Amino acid sequence: MGEEHPRKRSRQHFEAEARHVSLLESPQCETSKLYISREEIERFSPSRKDGIDLAKESFLRSSYCTFLQRLGMKLHVSQVTIACAMMMCHRFYMRQSHAKNDWQTIATASLFLACKAEDEPCQLSSVVVASYEIIYEWDPSASIRIHQTECYHEFKEIVLAGERLVLDTSAFHLDIELPYKPLAAALNRLNAWPDLATAAWNFVHDWLRTTLCLQYRPHVIATATVHLAATFQNAKVGSRRDWWLEFGVTTKLLKEVIQEMCILMEVDRRRTMPPPPPPPRRELTWAIPAPIKPVHMARAYPFHSYPLQSYRQAGIW
Repeated sequence: MGEEHPRKRSRQHFEAEARHVSLLESPQCETSKLYISREEIERFSPSRKDGIDLAKESFLRSSYCTFLQRLGMKLHVSQVTIACAMMMCHRFYMRQSHAKNDWQTIATASLFLACKAEDEPCQLSSVVVASYEIIYEWDPSASIRIHQTECYHEFKEIVLAGERLVLDTSAFHLDIELPYKPLAAALNRLNAWPDLATAAWNFVHDWLRTTLCLQYRPHVIATATVHLAATFQNAKVGSRRDWWLEFGVTTKLLKEVIQEMCILMEVDRRRTMPPPPPPPRRELTWAIPAPIKPVHMARAYPFHSYPLQSYRQAGIW
């Protein structure tokens, strides 16, 4: 398998990385904290030191989240377990570089660990086979090859080595807190109507694919999400104007988090927005020349361009 797919990291690579985890930043280092600022994430990521810029790292982050979603659905595990695996990957790559650690291996190992952490056991053989089939879905023979003893054991050892590296990097801290529980509690307490609740849940699913959960505690994200969803739904929640204080979130912090959310939404909108249509081509009309008159060129209609439609974020306050 190594010759056929040279881009995959070897088992020895991940074992060597695990042995050198002690050389990483100390627990007092900024990048090893559970909650860090956006500036620290963007400027001091280990991947940045290896020449991977913010746009590339954001793409890789989106890639392993999409991969985890597909792998989790293929294995029929819960959305909570999938989200837990995403958070493990986010935290891992705040202490390890994308340039040195294959994200598909790390994501596979993270989902296997998340199944254990969330008490949703999943057989290692099932994880190995499902992951391999997704990674090499372009290869019609992949589903047959992974069931061959040599290929299966080689890939299994790579996943297990990746699991040890994730464990060592996280210092065996597998207690992942997600915004789901505080969001459900807030929606029930505020008697939110179904459409608002659906919008809030969808927002949280999106936040888990970003570094927002590395910046703020789950109850803060849940509270800000309810406020943002209520704004877009034009709905009133709570019996008091500053209802978010009941959930331990100050007005200043709420505004800060919502600003971060709006930035993420704007970035996503720009990334998914189709390019503007090209301007109409100049049409050349040639008049029939008289014997002594020159040819005249007339423009069929004025030349103009189509600027991008302006985007105005709905008022939050």
